[in-house]
Amino acid sequence: MKAIRTSALLTLMLMVVLSLSLAGCGGNNGNNEGASPAPSENATATNAAATDEPAADPTAEPEKKLDPYTVKLIYVGAVQKDEQVVEDAINKLLEPKINAKLDIAPIDWGPWDNDVNLKIASQEKFDIIFTAQWKNYVTNSAKGAYLPLNDDNGKYGNLLNEYGQGILKNLDPQFLKGSAINGVNYAVPTNKELAAQGGIVYRSDIADELGIDMSNVKTIQDLDAVLKVVKEKRPDLTPLYFKQGETFNSQYMAQYDTLGDASIPGVLLKDSADTKIQSMIELDRYKEIIKLTREYMKKGYINKDAAVATNSTQDAMKAGNVFMTVQSLKPGKDSELANATGLVGKLKQIAFNEPTISTSDAAGSMLAVSASSGDPARAMMVLDLLHTDKEINNLLVFGVKGVHYDVVSGDTIKATDKTGDYNTAAAWMLGSQFLNPVWESEAPDKWEQFKAFNSKGKASVALGFNFDASSMKTEIAACKAVMDEYDISLDTGSVDPDTVLTKYADKLKKAGLDKIIAEKQKQLGAFLAAQK
Repeated sequence: MKAIRTSALLTLMLMVVLSLSLAGCGGNNGNNEGASPAPSENATATNAAATDEPAADPTAEPEKKLDPYTVKLIYVGAVQKDEQVVEDAINKLLEPKINAKLDIAPIDWGPWDNDVNLKIASQEKFDIIFTAQWKNYVTNSAKGAYLPLNDDNGKYGNLLNEYGQGILKNLDPQFLKGSAINGVNYAVPTNKELAAQGGIVYRSDIADELGIDMSNVKTIQDLDAVLKVVKEKRPDLTPLYFKQGETFNSQYMAQYDTLGDASIPGVLLKDSADTKIQSMIELDRYKEIIKLTREYMKKGYINKDAAVATNSTQDAMKAGNVFMTVQSLKPGKDSELANATGLVGKLKQIAFNEPTISTSDAAGSMLAVSASSGDPARAMMVLDLLHTDKEINNLLVFGVKGVHYDVVSGDTIKATDKTGDYNTAAAWMLGSQFLNPVWESEAPDKWEQFKAFNSKGKASVALGFNFDASSMKTEIAACKAVMDEYDISLDTGSVDPDTVLTKYADKLKKAGLDKIIAEKQKQLGAFLAAQK
């Protein structure tokens, strides 16, 4: 009997082992094909406890673990002629690392807002998308369009900790602090200039031709004499090109801290220690700017279609018939723009204010993981590679070495006759600019200048604060409709502020402006108190 019991016991043990093996092979029964396994609830705690061991490399031979997957990346820019050539080159590197391919899907500036809104509303499948404080980052995050990236209790766990260690290691913590919403990041900022500075970029060759001395230009008021000469002596040129968001009243020019989504009223001034939130249109600075802008429009300095213009300032400059544009500046912005427009050696920049750092600057250029992504973990792996893998990043930004650019020496490159076939001018959107080479027309120490520029930035008193608008949806929608009616026309000088501004202010108040500002002030007060 003992022998029989022993035999039966062995048989039972074999059956248990076999059943466990079959359960393991069953996996997900074919569901979510291509998706990476979601991190376990205890993954973060386990990793944190293993402090005596180096962090695991999320890209280490993952092809043995992951099914094939294609990561779709959407950013702002024109479709490039050699996009497929570049995709193929990237995928030769990407597949061995994370068993994934990259599908590059740019959308041009003009249709961007409408196309993105439709994609989000229809829950179209894509994985990574450009976003920014000035491109509805807070609003879209609140809608659930972007996944939380460092929420330990979220559906996908802490994606940044699990698959973004390169990002956490290399990105200045102020980027993540400044772009967080209630402590949670819904996008990864580009590693680039952190500070913001407003100014202009102009055609230095034309200024020389017309004998214009730009050394005395320190403010937007000083531009009057310059633009007058350009209009009189070069009637074929637009002296000053404006479009929505690229005016004297832009955040980086006027130093507004919008405290979150720029489409929600109520601001501070970044260059002031005052924590009282005000309606932007009540500020003396705002009134001075739109009054001067109106004068410049009446004098014919600004393009008449400014209120409806869709061409980016870069495309306008590239067309060759624009003398000056307003720009968010950084070291070498003029050289960067010159390379993108074919105007090498013909552009210069002038700053009108000191560098500042606010939440809107930290969140000024980011890549989010879409809530519709079929594999958020793989999307985060791609984001991490864009911050750490020099070859993949440079392929995406500049194209194929020896085809779309040539190496002069070291990290200095020059254009080829094929550069125009792949020239995204999107380095500031895609991962880490500190991985990029510099064009031969740029300063060899460009990235050191960036670091010095960032170190000079004066932080806004509200750095890291993002307004939670969830309780103000009705008022915000009503105010946004009013702002959409007036902002662009006032910012571009297309209407007379003396007759329009009072109507604008009255409509905002009726739409619930005071209620929004009161709630913003309350939340800011709590935020500031928690910092002490």
